[in-house]
Amino acid sequence: MRAWATSYVRAYPYARDVAEWIDLIDPSPAELQRALPENVHQLALEALLAPHVHDDEPRPRIESHGDYVLGILLIPVAVKDEDRVFYQEIDFVATEQVLVSVSKTPPGEHPFDPKPAKEACREDEDVGMYAYHLVDEVAERFLDLIDDLDDEIDELEDMVADNTPQVVGRRLRELRHDVRHIRGTLLPTRDAVRQIVDNRVELDNAELFPRNVEISFGDAYDKLLRSTEGLESSRDQLGGIRDYLQGKIANDQNEVMKALTAVASILLLPTFIVGLYGQNFRKIPELHWGFGYEWSWGLIIATTIIQVTYFRRKKWI
Repeated sequence: MRAWATSYVRAYPYARDVAEWIDLIDPSPAELQRALPENVHQLALEALLAPHVHDDEPRPRIESHGDYVLGILLIPVAVKDEDRVFYQEIDFVATEQVLVSVSKTPPGEHPFDPKPAKEACREDEDVGMYAYHLVDEVAERFLDLIDDLDDEIDELEDMVADNTPQVVGRRLRELRHDVRHIRGTLLPTRDAVRQIVDNRVELDNAELFPRNVEISFGDAYDKLLRSTEGLESSRDQLGGIRDYLQGKIANDQNEVMKALTAVASILLLPTFIVGLYGQNFRKIPELHWGFGYEWSWGLIIATTIIQVTYFRRKKWI
């Protein structure tokens, strides 16, 4: 197990005058149980200990369990240099006196670092505000992700004119896949935060989220709402790029058809002339003419030059 910066007060059992934030990374069962209050349900322990190996699962949620609140959050992270997205998971248990956050390391990646959220906390704040700072940091990450996604979409739009439809189509499918999975993470996170704003998540025997904390969570909810709107805009932009790509493919096909039509037409007149003079009739004009052969070749060359000149002016070839 690894742990980042320690919390303000270290005193067990949970009799504190000052709220405490304990953050852990990939803790063992024993280490997690030492940090948690005794009444945490076994199912919650299993959720906190489950390794993060499933991308955009489990579904983000914040729910009350009587004496504590359990939160499971996912944060998509864009890796620009590799054109991919991976997911970090940060879970937390909040009681009246302590916030325990558990960061899980994705395979081959780095875990979520709650340090910016902890640095935003003041010593006179309660656990509810600690939870707000954590959720607000997650909301900020979503806003950053939407900015990164917009940059990727702008690059994709520039690729349409310079790359093959196969390359652009593959990248377009990847981004549409990423948007769909990000949406499946962002919307549940937004809805979970909304439950706190609406006072639907609370402890049974204490008030973890008083009115001022709910108002603060409203700010985080607004950020998630802006992220949702930005994601829908990105989705629409991808639809526009898809239509642009399909139009470009159709236009390229038209250009090919023009070239094929020009080639077929160029070959048509010489074929007609050869067929005309190849008829089996005795009284064909120029049949006994000494310059008939040269005449037919001259006619073929002249009609070919006229057609090539015409099609070039029309930019078909």
